[in-house]
Amino acid sequence: MILKQILKRRDMLSCLLCMDPPCSTACPAMDPGRALRSVWFDNEDAAALRLPEENVCSSCGAPCERECVRPGQVPVRSLMSAMIGEVRPQAEVALPETESPLACDICGIPLENPFLLSSSVVASTYDMCARAFEAGWAGACFKTICSFEIHEASPRFSAITGDNGSIIGFKNIEQLSDHSVAENMEIFRKLKKKYPTKFILASIMGQNEAEWEELARLCEENGADAVELNFSCPNMQEDGLGSDIGQIPELVERFTRAAKRGTKIPVLAKLTPNVAEMSSAAEAALRGGADGISAINTIKSIIGVNPYTLVSAPAVKGKSAVGGYSGNAVKPIALRFISEIGQNPAMKGKHLSGMGGIETWKDALEFILMGAGSIQVTTAVMQYGYRIIDDLKDGLNYYLSQMGIRSVKYLIGAGLDSISATTDGLNRETILFPQFHPDICVGCGRCVVSCSDGGHQAIRFDNRKPKLDGSRCVGCHLCILVCPTGAAAPSKKRIPKPQKSN
Repeated sequence: MILKQILKRRDMLSCLLCMDPPCSTACPAMDPGRALRSVWFDNEDAAALRLPEENVCSSCGAPCERECVRPGQVPVRSLMSAMIGEVRPQAEVALPETESPLACDICGIPLENPFLLSSSVVASTYDMCARAFEAGWAGACFKTICSFEIHEASPRFSAITGDNGSIIGFKNIEQLSDHSVAENMEIFRKLKKKYPTKFILASIMGQNEAEWEELARLCEENGADAVELNFSCPNMQEDGLGSDIGQIPELVERFTRAAKRGTKIPVLAKLTPNVAEMSSAAEAALRGGADGISAINTIKSIIGVNPYTLVSAPAVKGKSAVGGYSGNAVKPIALRFISEIGQNPAMKGKHLSGMGGIETWKDALEFILMGAGSIQVTTAVMQYGYRIIDDLKDGLNYYLSQMGIRSVKYLIGAGLDSISATTDGLNRETILFPQFHPDICVGCGRCVVSCSDGGHQAIRFDNRKPKLDGSRCVGCHLCILVCPTGAAAPSKKRIPKPQKSN
């Protein structure tokens, strides 16, 4: 049995995920701050198994809540009580004794686990990469190395946030590494000496064939395990760089071949999502000798035009620019491209490194099922820190144990058969009605409003409880999506669609 998720982010929206949680300092019996973080990242099952068997919270005076930086706003005691009393008893398998099922590889080079930092500010110095490695990340794709000068804007980030302030979508107009090539090579040497088992993926960008070849050669000589070719950055000042390359398959092939001339280590081409389809560029990279593909980079975007200044964010002295969009909001778009590449017969035997909106182990698993053999993360690290690796590894490892799967490698591409490029293969002759759980329903009527104004007028409000009209319901499940308490859920059985009368 797969454990039912009892606690969700919405149960702890006031929690700030403190760096040094006062609730943990105040609690002598457990680490509630760490457990709350696990709930936030969909890892409540494994976290609950690390809590005491006895529900010590039931007779506790809740010093955790008094010491909280938001006293009285976060129901720490009740959340811990639910984890001990409800989540923990459902566990059918023990915590795994080893992380060995997470072991995988990039082009035959071992990885401790599938998780790497992606090329960005989060992997831009020796100290940052070292702290990430110590935290448990298997490797890092270092911030893109180039031989031309970089002049960054300030500010250069903006975001779309949820009601509690957490980032949903993130825009940046940041460019490449502002360290010299020599400085970055020194960082590679130091990292490889101190962390020989960690994977160093060197992201590079050249201005011509000679630069692509030379940068690839230098990265190999200074300890990189593989090279990633940045054909996808949307923020370059000069034309003919970054995503301008990734949109032209002929250039992708030419510069991939140039980089391959400079190195014998694996080469991955990082492709842009700012195209109608990605297969043309991916196949061009493979013709140029690429050993795999990385996808996706950020999506060209504009965020939040200020109605008073008429300038988009981030604004630099009254000006802004189209920038790259990332964060959890782009995950569906990223998965679309990952599945496209994963289903491409030309990719057989080639590595696919997936990224785009990954925050939790469940997000990562979706990419793996679509064909990704490794996972890269940036925006979630920028928001929550390197510490998210705890729940990425813990949650995925516990899932593998639950399912009786000995290696994460067995799951790579396992979900591709469920995806069709069209909707022709969908079952259109049956219907799956929603059902409403009265013990969970609080009578807000949100489902009624949405069905009335955005659906098929199939729900009526009877004594502050929703009632379904099966003769009108088409099974669209809008009511399930808008229900704030989870009281609306799919029924257990499909039924044939009622025949329309003439």
